Amino acid sequence: MGEQDVERVLDERQQRAFMKALLDDLRALELMLEGDRLESDVRRIGSEQEMFLVDSNLGPAPVAEEVLARLGDERFVAEIARFNLEANLTPHLLGGRCFARMEEELSEVLGLAREAARACGADVLLGGILPTLAIADLSAENITPRPRYHELNRVIGDLRGGTFSAYIKGRDELHISHDNILLASCSASFQVHLQVDPREFAAQYNLAQAVAAPALAAAVNSPLLFGRRLWQETRVALFQHSNDSRTSAQQARSQPPRVGFGEGWLRDSVIELFREQIARFRVIMTNTPDEDPLAVLGRGEVPALSALRLHNGTIWPWNRACYGVSEGRPHLRIENRALPAGPTVLDEVANAAFFTGLMTALPEEYGEVSERMAFDDAKANFFAAARYGLKAQLTWVDGERYVASSLILERLLPLAREGLRRSGVAGTDVERYLGALEERVRSGQTGAQWMLQSLEAMGEEGTSDLRQRKLAAAILERQQGTEPVHRWEVIKAYDSEGWRQSHHTVGHLMSTDLFTVRPDDLVEMVARVMEWRDVRHVPVEDEEGRLVGIVSHRSLLRMLADGPPGGGGELVAVRQIMNADPISVAPTTPVAEAVELMRRRRIGSLPVVEDRRLVGIVTVYDFLESSARLAAG
Repeated sequence: MGEQDVERVLDERQQRAFMKALLDDLRALELMLEGDRLESDVRRIGSEQEMFLVDSNLGPAPVAEEVLARLGDERFVAEIARFNLEANLTPHLLGGRCFARMEEELSEVLGLAREAARACGADVLLGGILPTLAIADLSAENITPRPRYHELNRVIGDLRGGTFSAYIKGRDELHISHDNILLASCSASFQVHLQVDPREFAAQYNLAQAVAAPALAAAVNSPLLFGRRLWQETRVALFQHSNDSRTSAQQARSQPPRVGFGEGWLRDSVIELFREQIARFRVIMTNTPDEDPLAVLGRGEVPALSALRLHNGTIWPWNRACYGVSEGRPHLRIENRALPAGPTVLDEVANAAFFTGLMTALPEEYGEVSERMAFDDAKANFFAAARYGLKAQLTWVDGERYVASSLILERLLPLAREGLRRSGVAGTDVERYLGALEERVRSGQTGAQWMLQSLEAMGEEGTSDLRQRKLAAAILERQQGTEPVHRWEVIKAYDSEGWRQSHHTVGHLMSTDLFTVRPDDLVEMVARVMEWRDVRHVPVEDEEGRLVGIVSHRSLLRMLADGPPGGGGELVAVRQIMNADPISVAPTTPVAEAVELMRRRRIGSLPVVEDRRLVGIVTVYDFLESSARLAAG
């Protein structure tokens, strides 16, 4: 998530000083480009690996700070949530066994992370979205205690009016509002960095935009969020919503979001992108510049451009321009942020090799892609790939239409192979990684498809929570093996042992498919619904989703026995008979504590409330069913 050394914007003077530093950095970069002072004719590849920390029950484990302390390895850095971690890998010259070295280092850092995590009672799981995540895991206490993340949470929250929301529609539908930025922590990526010649940056960036769709279509790995089946790569929609700082007025006039695909082809140079970012997106973080970049240039030295890099790190396009300094040499690179983490290291490196092969081959094959493809088609392709994966309909160069899988197999894989070979990549690497990707595309079994097919095969037996947990357990086990995802067997059943670990908290047992009423609704309607749906308790909520009461079957019987309150005849309102002070629990309440509460208070149900809002209900029958399954196991 970028630079950690940040300061809060305290006053207008501080903001103006940072803006001056930002403009000086941009001017220094312009001078460096004009004077050919950036490294050219060199291609390097690098990557960033984001990962989830999970506990013994496969839920998120907020132990990142403890894991980092044990690791003591500068390649590892914190991420936005206490259950996220990131590793920055060593860049390599493009050629030879560069992808094999990437795979070896990925395996090494994951092994180190797992060892440190296990010492903290946790493990490491690679995935675009962790299947077991629940809203209760996104509390503010799980924000990593670093200035950058708390400042992001404060500023973006202020800009949005304090509410972070997302609406995503796929096979299921998710509409969620939250009070902090941790929706962003639900996604993890495998980010690929490609160093490019500054003189070719515009053409290379446009090409990265064009190939983002087929590269993503082959890599999709995030079809689930909070138990909902959404996009094949739900990360794309989720991350855009969770970091959207636009006001309603800005959205109404189509102001671009901080997370997005872009609004048009790049015409001249990287300077265009940085100018656009400075003009469109207000400064939300500052630091104290430790140098005058123009004076540094005047001495013949290399400026760090820290203000420019900090501001650039608060904007998250799916392809991002990056300035860096390596071994004293300044350079430009393109960071592809769209590829998900997992399912395996081999799958990730295969995705990186495919993207890189296209980036090296297509300039010769197509020339300037912006002259052969409309930008709107490239953008539509990207979101179609995120929604539908290999089944997406894509509009390619010269208006040709393809299903994503056909485009990859018929046109792009042969070109990617040739591009890597021309770059000097070892033939064994080309075949290992692009061969794995080809098999995946031919089989149609991406990580996303494997998850969806496994869920379907598990059926409706057990709770949704248990199915997500079984899915996560299978991912964790299989990604530590040697088989890529297209060779994974679909989960067809689960053993009852899972019940012994799955029901530790109310959140794992509660029902979220609720029928609720408002205080002014008709009591007769409640009675009818109880009959139709065979339920004995109906929560009462206000327009904001806050629990304000509960109607029980017992209260209806009492009304029939005693007569309508106040002689209201048949038009009795819910508020007249509801319990206006219901006992409730949180999703994190231990099951044993909830059972004891119900026994002591002689009640048959407990509304489940989080941040004053109703999120579920748990009844005595849920506990009985859980106990029966444990006994059967």
